[in-house]
Amino acid sequence: MKIPLRHLTYLLLLGVLTFTLASACSLNIKHSVTSSKQPTENCRKVQHEMGETCIPLNPQRVITLWITILGNTLALDIKPFASTYITSEPLPEYLRDRADGIESVGDLGEPNLEKILLFKPDLIMANSRLQNIYQQLSYIAPTVIMKFPTPPPTWKQQFTELVKVLDRQEAGKRLISKYYQRIEKLKEALGDRRHKLQVSVVGIYQDNKIVPYGESYPASTVIKDIGLQRPSGQRGDLYYTNSISEEQLSNIDADVLFFLVRRQKGANESNEFLEKLQQKPLWRQLKVVQKNQVYFVDGGNWGGFDILAMNAVIDDLFKYLVNTP
Repeated sequence: MKIPLRHLTYLLLLGVLTFTLASACSLNIKHSVTSSKQPTENCRKVQHEMGETCIPLNPQRVITLWITILGNTLALDIKPFASTYITSEPLPEYLRDRADGIESVGDLGEPNLEKILLFKPDLIMANSRLQNIYQQLSYIAPTVIMKFPTPPPTWKQQFTELVKVLDRQEAGKRLISKYYQRIEKLKEALGDRRHKLQVSVVGIYQDNKIVPYGESYPASTVIKDIGLQRPSGQRGDLYYTNSISEEQLSNIDADVLFFLVRRQKGANESNEFLEKLQQKPLWRQLKVVQKNQVYFVDGGNWGGFDILAMNAVIDDLFKYLVNTP
């Protein structure tokens, strides 16, 4: 089979670039912020986790390598050209329409460098979990690495940091202001009962472990901003607690229970474990179950770290705490 000359030339160039990236990594070569792939004019210097990068004033082909960065970038009315995703799960509901048309460059933990190279980005944004490939990424395009320690920063901190990187301060202020306006409307709708209403937030891991979430969990900070109460085991500055057994189900009892459910691609919508759990006597004894105040919510929405996810949580709180009879 004959290969067209243009296609052959393209493959050779791709091979050279791929070899160059691999060589740079193995030799631990540090590229300066003025490398051949980074602009030397019409750019703005940004400090980040890996140093300083001069990014375009008006980037047109942005690639995001983390869902939180994708969500916050979309909220700021910048639509990335491509992004990484959790390939084993469908997109969270709040992102599905907004992310329409955004190309995939692999899984969150394993971005496809060759594909990123082919897309010719003018800005790449990732978090510190990908700092080990920063050199390769910065050779392709100006790259900014956002801080993401364990436990992770609050959603407000991550949003504020990205606002600074993208120089969208006015838009950021408007979005935060709108968030608090919605919080105030929810407070008003709930009235004084929000001071007594106890809300429990629980998730389920793939190994079928039930995990209660603390007040530092992103969705929990929305609940805290509203002034809703939490069960004793979910109070304080903690992200989540140890998993509980079926015998400890009483620990998650409350006036309202939000149960986070994550879907797997290709899996049946029903969760066999949850179906069995709901048949157990200890589950049926919970007062929240007897009052029919258990709500199974999208774990992608409630597990997000961006401002769009937080607004999706507010939507659910209006839906179940205000508008549900």
